[in-house]
Amino acid sequence: MKTFLDWSSYTDAGLGDAYADIPKSGGNFAKAVAVCINSRQCETLGKGVMCPSFRVTEDPHLSTGGRVKLLKQALNEAGVMDALLDPQLQQSMALCVACKGCKRECENAVDMTMIKTEYLAQQNTRNGISLRSRLLAHLPKLLQRYPTAIHRAVKWRNNSAILRKLGAALLGISAAHRLPEAHSATTQNLDYIDTAALSEQPTREVVLFVDTFTQHYAPENLHATVALLTRSGYQVTLLRPPQDNQQASTTLCCGRTYLSQGMVDHAKTEAQRLLDALKPHIEKNRPIIGLEPACVSAIRDDYLFLGLGDLAQTVAKKTFLFEEFLAKELTAKRFPGKFRPADDSEQVLIHGHCHEKAVGAMKSIRKVLKSIPNLKFEFVEASCCGMAGSFGIEKEHAQIAMEMAEQSLLPTIRSKPSATIIANGISCRQQIREGCERASLHLAAFLNTRLV
Repeated sequence: MKTFLDWSSYTDAGLGDAYADIPKSGGNFAKAVAVCINSRQCETLGKGVMCPSFRVTEDPHLSTGGRVKLLKQALNEAGVMDALLDPQLQQSMALCVACKGCKRECENAVDMTMIKTEYLAQQNTRNGISLRSRLLAHLPKLLQRYPTAIHRAVKWRNNSAILRKLGAALLGISAAHRLPEAHSATTQNLDYIDTAALSEQPTREVVLFVDTFTQHYAPENLHATVALLTRSGYQVTLLRPPQDNQQASTTLCCGRTYLSQGMVDHAKTEAQRLLDALKPHIEKNRPIIGLEPACVSAIRDDYLFLGLGDLAQTVAKKTFLFEEFLAKELTAKRFPGKFRPADDSEQVLIHGHCHEKAVGAMKSIRKVLKSIPNLKFEFVEASCCGMAGSFGIEKEHAQIAMEMAEQSLLPTIRSKPSATIIANGISCRQQIREGCERASLHLAAFLNTRLV
């Protein structure tokens, strides 16, 4: 069995353990699956993230451990490729939202997110790639090349019941959901952002990775981040491709959408372009900051499975979520900015993206918000919001996705109608808008309005 991801970090996993039960096929990939010790921690319904689909259905096949059992069965079959297409296994893997909760909450850190990427890559070799998967995977490139056309098409679709039904029939996009509408091409243009205007005496250089979704759907968060950092004395550089690159005029993408659809070769190409652009900044020891949790986790975690060498390892250690960077600066007393005190009546709710929770970044958000005098804030105790990239708009998954949101997230938000909502993930903000008709803010936008 040929694998698409680099599983070499699992070379010694389970060796000498009589109970590891490593499947016969799959090599190091099989060892990555077999690190599960069947503790059934993934079948609990208390605090935490994993496993969102199990929490809704209580079906053991939809837990991390349940998926491991089905995968082991398939990898032990003589006709392994046929076994991987077993309908029960396909359904079980399809309902994994790649939340990375198991990477943090499972005792042996089963990485079901990357296991799913490998599974989808294997599936694609036999079944081909659907039109919907191709469109979703290539969305960053399509947005870059045809921003106005996509903006108009999505707007027409959202405002037409007929087009919604047609999209559901032809592409499998839920007719019940509005799709996010990209901003105008002018707003998306990075050349409009003057990163030096407010940095007369910069104290530290930082590099800001502008992910596709922030640039096209939430450029206000990019502007807020640049304003906040430059007003606080940082010299901000927006990451661009190397000038000697033939694609120097294009923007950069982390490849997250390709990984989510099992298109590993495409993801690797985008990752290499990004690493090439980051290399000179890494050599100058500049920290890399990202705003979208899913994109930052791709750079820090998923790239280590793409066989990209030592540079990927180095970049992973130098890349931070916005809140992580700010918390580190506050701890080191390097952040000179001050925030105005909150009013006594203010309430703030924070919903953490699953990938933020997977790396413990909620502690960083707490640290940052505590720097605002008198601020009263509360973390929403919830699992995945259910949107999970494209999962929540897929016709066959839209209902269970909304059930995930209704377990805790949406009821908590509805119970506090006057609260300001902070949600750093674009998928999370979209789900909150769909389920509650409430707007939510990225932490950077929230902080920028309070900087003295």
